[in-house]
Amino acid sequence: MTERKSRLSLIYKVERKTKDEVTDAVTKLLNPIKDNVLTLTSDNGKEFSGHETIADHLSADFYFAHAYSAWERGTNENTNGLIRQYFPKNRDFRTITDDEIIRVIKKLNNRPTCPTKLFRRGKCLGFKTPNQVFFGELSNVACLPTGRHLLLESSLCKK
Repeated sequence: MTERKSRLSLIYKVERKTKDEVTDAVTKLLNPIKDNVLTLTSDNGKEFSGHETIADHLSADFYFAHAYSAWERGTNENTNGLIRQYFPKNRDFRTITDDEIIRVIKKLNNRPTCPTKLFRRGKCLGFKTPNQVFFGELSNVACLPTGRHLLLESSLCKK
């Protein structure tokens, strides 16, 4: 998932793309920041048929992009491409560990970024990282595994 304004990316591995697993994953990922979640937009995959549960849990509006209209989800498509740099299509996703996911989340969220090639890298966020834009200037957020769940925790907290 990618927050559009800050480009903050969150990744959660599901065993299968079922309604229940995706609904559970989305609510677990966004619950720590639910006060900042106003809307969600997804594609029309059947794995998002639990959208009403997600919207109710997060008190957010849920929208769908038009079918076969990837350009309506440009930030998402760009982020998928960035993630594929770390996990190429030939990679068996069952072999991806929580530590690898955390490493990719940290890399994506702690570098200045801009999804459009019209600007030099980082310019669209004023050369700030997604973490700095979303959580504030002093924030250095890390994702830590707890079982199969990922929690957001500030680096200012005790380890």
